[in-house]
Amino acid sequence: MTSRWYWFGYNLSKLLAKLLFRFRVVHGERIVENGGAILAMNHQSFLDPPLAGICCKRAIHFLARKSLLKWPILGPIFPKLNVVPVDQDRADMSALKTVIKLVKAGECTVVFPEGSRTLDGQLQPAQPGLGLIIAKTLVPVVPMRIFGAYEAFPRGSTFPKPHAITVVVGEPIYFTEADLVGGGRDVYQKLSERVMERIAALSLPE
Repeated sequence: MTSRWYWFGYNLSKLLAKLLFRFRVVHGERIVENGGAILAMNHQSFLDPPLAGICCKRAIHFLARKSLLKWPILGPIFPKLNVVPVDQDRADMSALKTVIKLVKAGECTVVFPEGSRTLDGQLQPAQPGLGLIIAKTLVPVVPMRIFGAYEAFPRGSTFPKPHAITVVVGEPIYFTEADLVGGGRDVYQKLSERVMERIAALSLPE
C-alpha cells in the first residue's frame, strides 16, 4: 500500500511543477499504467525523479543514491516516497534485486539508463544496469525524454530556477526471450543502448 507521504509528495510536485516550470507531458497516454513496467528517462537534474513520477497516474518506485537518506528532514521521508537506496560507491546488486522483485510483482519503476546526471545537458552513454532489469523481468519499457530540467537545475546548482520543462513519452518497447540470446553483460549493455536510442529519438513537438 502506498503511503500518504507519497501522494502528498505527488500532489505537491504536480503543483510546483506547474507553477515553477510550466510542466507538461507530451503523449502521456503511452505510459503503461497497469502491471510491471519500467519508465526509462534521460537524467538531467535532481528534478527528474519527481517529474517522472507525476507523469504517471499510479505510484512508482525510484532508485536514488544512498547518501540522500542522510539529508536532514527529507532523508528519513525518502523511503516513504518509494525510494530504493543505491550505494554508488560499489556495484549495488541488492538495489537492482529489489527493483527486479518490485517490477515482477506488477509495480512500476523509473530508471535512468545513463546512471548519473549529465554534466553538460547532453545525453550520456547507457549503462548496463537497465539492461539487467529488462533481462530479468521482460516487462514493457517506456522511453521518456525530459527537456529543460538541466536549464532549471543543472548539476552543481544549489537551487532550481524557473524554466519550462517538458517530458516527451515514446511508444513502449516490448522485449522477448529472443533479445536475451547469449546472456551476460554484453546483452545487458545492448538492451540499455536500444532503449537509449529510443530516448534520443524523442524530440520536442514544434
